[in-house]
Amino acid sequence: MKAAVIERLGGVPQCRDVPEVVAPEGGEVARVRAAAIKNIERMLVAGSHYGSRQLQLPAQVGLDAVVQLADGRRVYTGATPPAGAMAEYLAVSPGQFAQIPAGVDDAVAAALPNAAVSAWFALEHAGQVRPGQCVLVLGATGVTGALAVQLATHHFGAGHVVAVGRDQARLRSLVDQGADRVVQIGTDLSELGEAVRALHTDRPIDVVLDYIWGPPAEQVLGALGNEALAADFHRTRYVQVGEGAGATIELPAAVLRSAGVQLLGQGAGSVPKDAFARVLPEILPAVFGLLERGVLSVETAVRPLAAVAEAWVEPTSSGVRTVLVP
Repeated sequence: MKAAVIERLGGVPQCRDVPEVVAPEGGEVARVRAAAIKNIERMLVAGSHYGSRQLQLPAQVGLDAVVQLADGRRVYTGATPPAGAMAEYLAVSPGQFAQIPAGVDDAVAAALPNAAVSAWFALEHAGQVRPGQCVLVLGATGVTGALAVQLATHHFGAGHVVAVGRDQARLRSLVDQGADRVVQIGTDLSELGEAVRALHTDRPIDVVLDYIWGPPAEQVLGALGNEALAADFHRTRYVQVGEGAGATIELPAAVLRSAGVQLLGQGAGSVPKDAFARVLPEILPAVFGLLERGVLSVETAVRPLAAVAEAWVEPTSSGVRTVLVP
């Protein structure tokens, strides 16, 4: 059986022969139809993710995939280490999958779940978004950020959604997907801070989903702070999700003392187990339903599994997810 394998952290996955998959008790071995290359997998392989130290090298790569069961159904399922989802076959445990609607393409079905579930939890669990609230998505031109914009608008009922990112063309497309306002990040980051401060003054921001962190986050957090002792209180839940612009920031203490900014994180260790238990039976069916109805969308670039090394390093357009097909 062929699968994507890394020999060392920081290396590039290669398509290699690996031992055949063994069916779990009551389950089956299913043929993989598509597996997406996601940011979390890139970070795990690079050794920069907090979960990287758990990898036992050499390691197979891939957290989840679209597979076809023996009865013909196409389903989404996760991989159980040491197996990896970027492979020809994957073991599927009984009941540990979500069925994919007939009208949904394999590549899109593989690209959607990780990003959509992350965005869902950021909005629902960490952000606690309520209908009518103002949501700002920092890093909205990436795959997960774009889905967060769409979900905030079309599922969680946000009253005003601000999309912030670098790619001007992608920002324009997000207006069609639900964003009420867009802000482009330019070379002068102080302009980002000024724009967010003006937005926050005009319509207070209730939730920030931050997919990039680093210097842009410093500007946004600074813009949420107040300079007046008599400033009105407003709670802003700032949800840190990704770190595409940097892993650290400098945060003046006055920002947290002068305003109702509440810092939270969104990741595997910050969501309770009972919330994760809803993913397969509840959240993913809802997400696939929104996708089937055209409410959600994600762009993909399909590559063969045999070319995983090339696909891993080749540049992709902002907001496009690479999907491997055996």
